[in-house]
Amino acid sequence: MLQRSLLLLSLGASLAFSANLTSSLKTGKADLKSAGPLAFGPEGILFVGDPMGAQVFALATGDTKSAAGGEMTFAALNDKIAALLGTSADQILINDLAVNPASKNVYLSVSRGKGPEAAAVIVKVTRDGKLSEVDLGKIAFASVVLPNVAAADAKDRRGSLVRLEAITDVEYVDGNVMVAGLSNEEFSSTLRSIPFPFAGKAASTNVEMYHGAHGRFETNSPVRTFTAYKIANKQHILAAYTCTPLVKFPVSDLKPGQKVMGTTIAELGNRNRPLDMVVYQKAGANYILMNNSSRGVMKLPGDKLETFEGITKPVADKQGVPYETIAGLKGVEQLARFDETHAMMLVKADNGSMELKTLALP
Repeated sequence: MLQRSLLLLSLGASLAFSANLTSSLKTGKADLKSAGPLAFGPEGILFVGDPMGAQVFALATGDTKSAAGGEMTFAALNDKIAALLGTSADQILINDLAVNPASKNVYLSVSRGKGPEAAAVIVKVTRDGKLSEVDLGKIAFASVVLPNVAAADAKDRRGSLVRLEAITDVEYVDGNVMVAGLSNEEFSSTLRSIPFPFAGKAASTNVEMYHGAHGRFETNSPVRTFTAYKIANKQHILAAYTCTPLVKFPVSDLKPGQKVMGTTIAELGNRNRPLDMVVYQKAGANYILMNNSSRGVMKLPGDKLETFEGITKPVADKQGVPYETIAGLKGVEQLARFDETHAMMLVKADNGSMELKTLALP
């Protein structure tokens, strides 16, 4: 089973192959307009989604020294990031979290300031709790521009910038950077597969799904979070959307310029936005852990997902793949795989204080 953040290096990958990936990056200023979804690739390469710039960046962190996992807790993170950046906690927004699978250091994408003019910052938190800002002014990097995105000033009916949805999630999968988000096409929900090292254009596949809770087919709702996952020994993208359908797409179907219908295998409850997914094994079984905006942290079975029939008719409530809500886990805003037995969480308390800590996988 392929797992988020553990897809990154095969045991047989040669040093020459890794060196070739690293050598494709050129030193200069990585001019991010925004810092959004994060994912790690080989050799400490951090992929950063920049929705306002409609680009994906590959950054050479140089953070390649192996380290053990285990437990980790870091309190008042928002206050400490604000102090590092010379501002107040109410002027920063933590957009995503990724764990370097080698070093186990944590990387955060941060907005310093408010609105579309906020500065893009990447913050590194080491195992011993030291914070530092990744120097984007001089770093080995590469970038690729996403075509067919909304204009930078385009707004939806709620007055929100559509460009912020150009990139909703990123993952490195088998030599490709997979990107979910919205395009400016008629079928705007897209999944893009971009070979790395970056070369040429980022081709896209338009994706559609049936949303049982809404009782309709949807082509303009973006994938909120996804993971690469093998179902019946076939590689899939397992994607979660707002309100909360869980949909599978065979990777072999995701061809450039095509429109692909996914299979909705669960409706997990409306009035909710899924945030992150972590897949793992425990006691010989596979599981999926997903944190949400209003429905807590869900634990779903990961085995035999092929046995669940596609949802094609309206449903009044939950249906399909079952789940349990993990009691006691409140305010989990970010979730990522840490090691074989732990996840890393960013937890927001009622008073607004944020804590970075590990969670023993349930």
